[in-house]
Amino acid sequence: MTTGIKMGNVSGIYLARITIDPASVATITTAEQLFTVPGVQVGDAVFVCKPSNTTGLGVVNSRASANNQIGITFVNPTAGAVDAASEVYLVAVLRPQSVPVLGAAIYD
Repeated sequence: MTTGIKMGNVSGIYLARITIDPASVATITTAEQLFTVPGVQVGDAVFVCKPSNTTGLGVVNSRASANNQIGITFVNPTAGAVDAASEVYLVAVLRPQSVPVLGAAIYD
C-alpha cells in the first residue's frame, strides 16, 4: 500500500510586488526577459502573476535564472508586435529545503 509521493519540504515562501516593464515581444514568438528580484536564488520555484490582460501577450514560464534575477518568458502568437505597459507584478518564490530526484520508487 502506498502512503504518498516522496517529496521535499518547502523551507520558505516569499511574495514580492515588482514593477516590470517588458520589452516589446515580436510577432509569433516567445521571448525570455530578465528582471531583478532581490533574494531569489537559483533552484527556487518562481511563479508570476501579471496584473492585467494585454491582448496578444501571455506569460508561459518563469524561473530563477540567476541569484537575484528571474526570467519571464512571454509569448506573442499574433501577427504584430506586442508592447505591454509597465505594471506591478506579483512574484511568488518557493524555496525548497530538499527535492529528491524522482525515479521508479517515488511512492512510500
